Amino acid sequence: MSAQYVLALPVPVVSNTVVINARCSLRIEAEQRVIVVAGLPVHHYRAEDAVAEAYAMVFLVESGFAQQTEVARAFARSERSVRRYQRRYAQGGMAALGREQGWRRGRRRLSGKRLRSIELLKNEGLSNRAIAHRLGVSEKAIRKLVGASKPAESGQLGFAGITTAAGRPPVPGVPSATSTGDDADCITSSVADCAGDRDPITARADDGEPVPMSLDRDAGDRSFDRQLAYLGLLDDAAPLFREGASVPGAGVLLALPCLLESGLLGISRKLYGEIGPAFYGLRTTLLTLLFMALLRIKRPEHLKERDPAAFGRLLGLDRAPEVKTLRRRLTRLAARHCAEQLGAELARLRVDQRGHLMGFLYVDGHVRAYHGQRAIASRAYVARRHLAMPASTDYWINDRSGDPLLVITGEVDAALTKALPRLLREVRGVVGERRVTVVFDRGGWSPKLFRTMINDGFDVLTYRKGRCRRINERRFTRRRAELDGRWVDYLLHDQPVCFLKGKLRLRQVTRLCDNGHQTPVMTSRWDLRDIEVAYRMFERWRQENFFKYMREEFLLDALVDYRIEPEDPTRSIPNPERRALDKQLRAARAELATLEREYGAAAADNAEQRRPTMRGFKIAHGRLGKQLRTARARVAQLFEQRRDVPKRVEVRDLSEQAVVKLATERKHLTDIIKMVAYQAESDLIALLRPHYARVDQEGRTLLHELFASAGDIRICDSELHITLAPLSSPHRTNAAQALCGMLDQTATIFPGSRLRIRFAMRPPPRIGLAFPGSPVQQSTATAVAQVP
Repeated sequence: MSAQYVLALPVPVVSNTVVINARCSLRIEAEQRVIVVAGLPVHHYRAEDAVAEAYAMVFLVESGFAQQTEVARAFARSERSVRRYQRRYAQGGMAALGREQGWRRGRRRLSGKRLRSIELLKNEGLSNRAIAHRLGVSEKAIRKLVGASKPAESGQLGFAGITTAAGRPPVPGVPSATSTGDDADCITSSVADCAGDRDPITARADDGEPVPMSLDRDAGDRSFDRQLAYLGLLDDAAPLFREGASVPGAGVLLALPCLLESGLLGISRKLYGEIGPAFYGLRTTLLTLLFMALLRIKRPEHLKERDPAAFGRLLGLDRAPEVKTLRRRLTRLAARHCAEQLGAELARLRVDQRGHLMGFLYVDGHVRAYHGQRAIASRAYVARRHLAMPASTDYWINDRSGDPLLVITGEVDAALTKALPRLLREVRGVVGERRVTVVFDRGGWSPKLFRTMINDGFDVLTYRKGRCRRINERRFTRRRAELDGRWVDYLLHDQPVCFLKGKLRLRQVTRLCDNGHQTPVMTSRWDLRDIEVAYRMFERWRQENFFKYMREEFLLDALVDYRIEPEDPTRSIPNPERRALDKQLRAARAELATLEREYGAAAADNAEQRRPTMRGFKIAHGRLGKQLRTARARVAQLFEQRRDVPKRVEVRDLSEQAVVKLATERKHLTDIIKMVAYQAESDLIALLRPHYARVDQEGRTLLHELFASAGDIRICDSELHITLAPLSSPHRTNAAQALCGMLDQTATIFPGSRLRIRFAMRPPPRIGLAFPGSPVQQSTATAVAQVP
């Protein structure tokens, strides 16, 4: 038998195909690239031809063959790059798609830290060659930045030739306040003395906040610093204060110790770093947003109603940022997508500071209704309006005292039972291994979920959902105890209950109200007294009050921006067609039940002497019987029709348009800032409690008045003195004076400077029974007049 020889067929070239979508693909053949649409090649280019590749991306998007996200994924680019190519092609055609050589316009050539090091070495008198050798770069790079080598007295990054209005060269230090005369000389000498020991620019203040560079001498004119920011040499303007009397809103600086204690500035600096060369950097932006929240400037647009120069004095600047500037900073921060990590880090720090309040955590969702023109796919039930409307849900986690701990943006149309597993993972990452009790309402009722939570180290406290057996009122016992400083009195009944066929054993504490209503509360905590179980459950209304306060005072439901994001088209939602059928079925059942009641009532009232047989009864009530048969046939028809309709469908099956949702990152970031402002108010209220009797009723109102009060700003040596005007009543002024004394002991350093803040209250005027002076003054004047 002859052997069969293998034919020497040519080996095909290795081919690779990148699928863009179901319609388009990118074929790679060695150095060639081919765009295929519906099986037909429409564009080809070489791999090294960047212009042709950019045109291919623009062609696919502009022709409608693919979306930006699909093209960006296939070509390993970002969506922002695809949009940039589209914009360039629309403005200049193919020639504009070529990448510009060199550095991007406005991009800093040298890092800020390296620039400051060069400045210090230049001030020490080192030559360009010595600086280049020490930093490990070429001498040409140093010469391009600072110019040729010059004597030490005139070489400060080319700025030494520029003199101030007083005719003196700017001091290469960080003046934290305006100074004149002897003070200016002292500052100059102190900076010169410490220049050899450590870097006065990169040195850090007591709170770890970096002290930025400033070459301005006049706090009311920061033109030089603005020029540095324009040239890319400044990341954030240094705070320079000028003295003044009755500065509006100076009382908001009282919240600064609590704001710094929250760790927002330090954690944001680690996560976001620098937000680019700017006069209004990260620190200034965050302080502006925090002060806006405390002063009840609820939107960036409301800054138009404020004097920018007066508001800027609170920040140590000549002017506060304008609306457009602030929005750009928010957009730049949101582009980093660090809001979720920022909230988690702040929550961990809060747990370390207030760990004794983390035994009970209240979880609830807050629905934000949307009234815009966008056709968003998310809908939620708004309890305040009793309507299901376009909305998004944010889940808030509050501690035992009702203060917010963490905010998480929930998934679209996710019920609390579906959102709780993710929320619990976030909570576990924040609180650590400690065992906490999670308190929530009936929306999270699920015995299977309770069993999982208990196995994961959480305890459950919630209302019982559904019908249960009513308890005899004689079995209730009156309980009375003092909890959290106030007395509570309940009629309670305690009993064990089982779920999941005996696999889950919980404790049910039922409260009997004065009107006879019984409220069953379920928990897995067997170690607590029954009155404490009921009290902790009913204290969930603190979270509802928190939502109401945030809506009214901080405008929590406001739309921060108009941006939208693509929604997952494969996400399943309840089928609206089946929902409509359910509505029709309920109406048909109600009609059938009404007819059956009428038919039964007619049968009960039937006189047997007149119609002794059922046949006679049906003939007499033939019209009602026909309606009853028609209603039953209608219910059966709707049942059969609903059986063929799926319960859930994908979003893309309902609309041919692109599925979108509201952007969440910027809203999440602003919610965190408002949460930190609320926490600062709560911390100040805790300090006020021993000095103000009605702090529970009027504490936050007092803080509002205190924040808006005017004050005097005075700089003395290395201290910033804030003296506030008296409040509306003497007892409020005394409470504020005690608060100033406690805050003064914290030795708070203003962020970005070395100025220690001193707080004080101006004493209230002494008002007597007579006008114009007090009785003491009048008696003193009379005694002086009687002296010969």
